[in-house]
Parts: sequence; C-alpha cells; structure tokens
Amino acid sequence: MSEPIQKKEEPVSRRSFVAGASVASVAAALPIELCANVAGSDEVKVGLIGIGGRGSGAIVQDLTASDGARLIAVADAFQDKIDGTGKRGAGLPKIQQQLEKSGKGTQIDVPKSRQYSGFDAYKQVIDQCDLVVIATPPGFRPIHFEYAVQQGKHVFMEKPVCVDAAGFNKVIETAKQADEKHLKVVVGLQRHYQNLYLEAFKKVHEEKLLGELRGGQAWWNGRRPWIIEREPGWTEMEYQMRNWYHFVWLCGDHIAEQHVHNLDVMNWFLSGDSKNGGHPTIAQGMGGRAGTEPRTVGEIYDHHYVEFRYGHELAGPVVNSQCRQIANTWSRVAEEIHGTDGVLSFSGNNGQIVDLKGNVKWQFRAPRDGDPNPYQTEHDFLHKCIRENTDHNDAYYGAKSSFTSVLGRLATYSGQEVKWDDAVKSNFSIMPKEYSMNAEAPVKPGPDGNYAIAIPGEWKLPWA
Repeated sequence: MSEPIQKKEEPVSRRSFVAGASVASVAAALPIELCANVAGSDEVKVGLIGIGGRGSGAIVQDLTASDGARLIAVADAFQDKIDGTGKRGAGLPKIQQQLEKSGKGTQIDVPKSRQYSGFDAYKQVIDQCDLVVIATPPGFRPIHFEYAVQQGKHVFMEKPVCVDAAGFNKVIETAKQADEKHLKVVVGLQRHYQNLYLEAFKKVHEEKLLGELRGGQAWWNGRRPWIIEREPGWTEMEYQMRNWYHFVWLCGDHIAEQHVHNLDVMNWFLSGDSKNGGHPTIAQGMGGRAGTEPRTVGEIYDHHYVEFRYGHELAGPVVNSQCRQIANTWSRVAEEIHGTDGVLSFSGNNGQIVDLKGNVKWQFRAPRDGDPNPYQTEHDFLHKCIRENTDHNDAYYGAKSSFTSVLGRLATYSGQEVKWDDAVKSNFSIMPKEYSMNAEAPVKPGPDGNYAIAIPGEWKLPWA
C-alpha cells in the first residue's frame, strides 16, 4: 500500500456540503477495484472526523484493533478541538498520550498538513484514508457516510446515524452502495458485539425461552450532559455547533443520542434479525422540559415517554420507552424483553431470564478473567472483516434504530400518533441550507435569549 498522500494545507471552503456532490459522483463511477481494499494486509490508513470525547475514544480503540492501523489525518469543525486547547480538552495530544501509554504511539502520524478544520474538512480526510472513523455530531453523519462510500472507504460510524427522514433515507441508500462495493461498515451500537446480548439473543430466538415475544421496557434515565458557555464574538451557528448536544438538528434530542442504544435492543430482539433489524410501525407519547435548566441553553426536552407498537397496532408487541436527563431523579439504563413464557432483563453486563413466577431460567455469567469490552470488540471485528475481505454492514439496523428514536421524538413533540411509513415517506429534513459559521442557524433564540420548546398539540409534524 502506498504512503499517505501529502496534501498542501488549503483554506477551508465555507460552501455547502452539497457542493461536493459533483466530485463524489465522479468517485462513485470508479471501478470497484480502485475502492478501498486492504484484504490480506495489516496496513490500514485511518482518518478521524470529529475529535470530541467519543471520537478520541473511538480512534484509540480502532488503532488498538490492528498493529497495522495508522491515524494519518483528522478533521473537526474547530481547530482548537484538534489542538486540545478548547474548553473540553481532548484533541490530538490526548490521543497521542493514550496511544503512548498503551505502547502504540507509533500508530499516529498527523502533521499539521493533515489536520483540517471547517465544515468541508471531512472530504480532505476521507480522500486520504482507507478507513474513516465518523464521530461528528449525528446530524452530519448521513452526509459524511455518503461521501466516504462514494470515495470507496470502509467506515466506522458512531450512533445515531440520522436525525430526520432525509438522513435516514440517505443512510439506507448509501448502505446499498456500500454493499455493491464490498465496503465494511460498523455502527457504534456496541451491544451487538457484547457477549451478554449475543448469548441472550440465542436463548430467545434459538431456545425460545421467552415463548412468543409480546413487548418490552427500555430506560435511559440519567443526568444532563455538558454545556459550553456562550462567548462574545461567537455567531449563533458557532454557539450551536459547540453545544451540539442541545440542538435537535445536530443531536436529534437525547432520545436519539443516548436512548438509541436501548431502542436498538428492542428492534433487534423483537425482529429476530441481526443484520437488518426491525422497527416499530407506530408511536405515541409525551415529554417536555421540566425547567431544571434555563431555556437559554438549547431546545431539546429533558424527558420523553413513548409507546412503540410493532407489527399490527393491536395484536403486535408493545414497547414502553422512557429517557430522562434530570438531576436527583431515579437513574436506570436497562432493557427488558417480555414473552408469553418469561422476561429477559439486562442491566450493565448482567442479564437473566425468569419465568412468569420469577424462577430463574437462565443467567449470564461473564468469564472470571472478565468479558471483552464491546467498544473494543466492534473495532476488532471491523478490522478482521477488512483483512479477510468479509462482507459486513451495520448501517441498515443502525439507520432503523436511529429513526426509531426520531419517530419517538416526533410523537412527544407533537402529541400525535405517528406512523413509521408516513414519517419515512415524508423525507423531511431539519438540516441547514448552508454550512458555515456565518450561515443562518436552523433555530434562533428569542429577544429574551430563550429558545422555543416544542409544545405538544401546537408543534406540527413536518409533513402536516
């Protein structure tokens, strides 16, 4: 494999992401043999897009997965996040430190000439690598995934992978193109790589210990995440980008950013399909903002409660889902699957199946020397698939689970019953028309500095 391409440092364009479509369409026409293909080789040039906390963790895990993996380029919207001088630290220095501590310091080679900042910076990284780790805010992931596949690159993509119907449809279509090019795609829904869930899935679908599945419960109740204080001179777009977790177009609300893990388990187990996953047919629920945080911070809810129905709206399984980010309240991150013959419960790395009288039918026991870390295992598996040229693509179930969370958000914001097919068919988008720090942000605060919060009964579905 050739050495990394040495590109001159160029000023980052402020044009729309869409402006790259003409270049991408040329790449899409390339012969398959010119796309990323490192089968039989341990050498993999890796690029990182998004260098926040999760990106920093994911790239260390990815480089740990293969001695031949090398980080050769990085991109982020902000140069200070690459340098590690921003308010939340991290950056290349932290990545270097972690790799050196684990004896893998030689697997990073990112001079200033291969550090890119700005909205279009992702293209320069993807153009140079074999495998790209996408850890940008969720709203951007469909765009970055599409470009990576058009350029013929393998992908690790964090969850959720979309925040609206247009993003969902783009990811599904791009996944098909990845299959055609035999590109390997892993999505950071790590429970699919965790022994507890894999063994439980066999107990449910091979040994039928639960009988007929009737539904389940899902929780992600915890605390509110970080907030970056607004600084003088920031545009509205910069404030929202730096506080991406608090804006729907960037994170999808916390029902998407966090609770997608639990909803993914529901889709996976209720469908019995490990490759493509399933999805609910209809959702309705309630949610809001309890007022424990000022409305000057952002627009997302701090609690959601959704009833998801699968299959027939009366006869199919029903899942009750709740997520909350309010301090000093009951915390739980867990799932339960209910059947005619018992209940399967998960919490952390523990799980068991009990019958309807509470007698234990199965219990997960991790090995004495510890169970493999699923965050690491998913990267190990991705590199194994690349080396052995084994087809693998998580994007289908990743997209369905991500859009399940979007369906729940639509239901809580509107207070209406929302059907999956209607939402997908609408192809609604909540993304900006232009991407630059001086562009108009999709939402704006009022004269009092407060952001509007969706009011059920008044907030309209995007296609209504």
